Amino acid sequence: MTASGAPPDLLHAAPIVRIDHERTKVAVAIAFAGGNSGGLFAEALERATVAPSPWSPRSFQQDLYLQHFVQSCFAARLGNHRPVMYTSHIVHVLAHPPADPTAVDHRRRILAELSSSPDLRLSFERLYGLLCRFRGQLEGVAGAAKWDANRRQLDTLRVVKELFDCMADGFASSKSGLRSLATCADSVRRGEPFLSMCDLLRYDDGLATVSVKVGVGADGRIRGLQIDSISENTTNPFVASPLRRWLAKGELFLRGFSFGDGEVMARLIYAVFDGLHDELVPLVQLLGEVEVYLGALGFQEMARAAGLPVCLPQIVSPTEPRVMLGLFNPLLLAATGKVVPCDIHVDRNSATVLVTGPNSGGKTRLLQSLALSQLLAQSGLFVPARTASLALAPGLVVSLIQETRADQGEGRLGMELLRIRELFEDLQPGAMVILDELCSGTNPSEGEEIFELVVRMLARLNPQVLITTHFLAFAARLEGERKIPNLRFLQVELGADQQPTYQFAPGVARTSLACHTAARLGVTGEQLAALVDRNLRRGRDAESGWG
Repeated sequence: MTASGAPPDLLHAAPIVRIDHERTKVAVAIAFAGGNSGGLFAEALERATVAPSPWSPRSFQQDLYLQHFVQSCFAARLGNHRPVMYTSHIVHVLAHPPADPTAVDHRRRILAELSSSPDLRLSFERLYGLLCRFRGQLEGVAGAAKWDANRRQLDTLRVVKELFDCMADGFASSKSGLRSLATCADSVRRGEPFLSMCDLLRYDDGLATVSVKVGVGADGRIRGLQIDSISENTTNPFVASPLRRWLAKGELFLRGFSFGDGEVMARLIYAVFDGLHDELVPLVQLLGEVEVYLGALGFQEMARAAGLPVCLPQIVSPTEPRVMLGLFNPLLLAATGKVVPCDIHVDRNSATVLVTGPNSGGKTRLLQSLALSQLLAQSGLFVPARTASLALAPGLVVSLIQETRADQGEGRLGMELLRIRELFEDLQPGAMVILDELCSGTNPSEGEEIFELVVRMLARLNPQVLITTHFLAFAARLEGERKIPNLRFLQVELGADQQPTYQFAPGVARTSLACHTAARLGVTGEQLAALVDRNLRRGRDAESGWG
């Protein structure tokens, strides 16, 4: 597609070549010749680049369990078959949302069309199946490398023809970026190399037509077979008359050349392949791009099976409200299959939101849900909510996991301060910041002082911030003072039984319900006393046994 037009690009409105074209071209040629590429698709997609992105994966990828999210939630299903996809490539794409808003819109339009048009969805799945067959032919799966070389190469060209036919015919009616598949394939199909390939495949299929007469006895068995007529396909440019074939062989023999019909066919196959070689390389990149959309559609179906709709969010300005209705955590969906959706409404996206409430009330899961929603929205894909409106952010910083390492040079407070320092080093104005339990590693009075400093400094950057905290009196004071611009508060909603409902309402929580959590986990005075008494009895019994 490089010679006859721009290659199709399903991820970017302005097509870019993300794989190493020359390296992949050589690998495709070697694979076509030998039938065993050594995983050329995996290598090419592993090395694939992405369009410019303002996001840094190290700021959020680990804390959002992005690899696990893709492996568990972006699982495509084609009929009864679950294909094995290149999840590392999908993770790489998601971790680098494009800086260009037209690329986001390009993806949204494609995904919307695929989810609303059964015919295009069917063509898309057929295209993926053919791309997988093409990969299988080149990589020698299922023993393909053991076949006759000419036969394997002809079958590979046959898949190539089906691929371009599927692209040209299956997406001609598309109104989205899928139309580029048809445009590129039409250009290839009009070219001389493709027409030569079609002639060669017809030659392979029908060199001649043989009419026979079959004699059948009274017992139903064949008694005789008589050839009635033979008609060669003289219209095919690869067909020569018997006399011309004999004269050509005689001339070559007199000149000292000697080779069989198989060698002649091999030379014809390579002549056709050379003409199409440049058009085959973009198919490697295309397979990875198709998997991104099949993964997103698989996520939609997974959520729908649990009664949870997803959506393409409305993109609004930072000063407009953030609305997430039916928001759910896809990591919980993958783990348990049962989640409680919630509704979130904040009067503006560019706000600092403090989230308070009891442990196990859903605060951390809320932060994960909002961060994943932002990531998916800016990748142009479905978000885990029934309805959503959010603003684009030039960056995402997520800090949910605070693990103690054996090699860390600071205590818990020191690590917390380093965490804050790293946050501000590269934080862009308007970025989204997600922090769990800020300043929990020190005593409340000092922690609150640092906490307030962080919140005040963040406010100067007009970011989109969500922070959980158990400093309830401190949060209540900030709510009452209203001295920090655009500071908002959400609290875990409690039911009549004082148990979390996993919903969120405006305001600051009055209690963390530590006693309820302690009772649930067996850490009340009565429960611990019972354990101590039991251990004392065991000790006395052991002593009497020794005596």
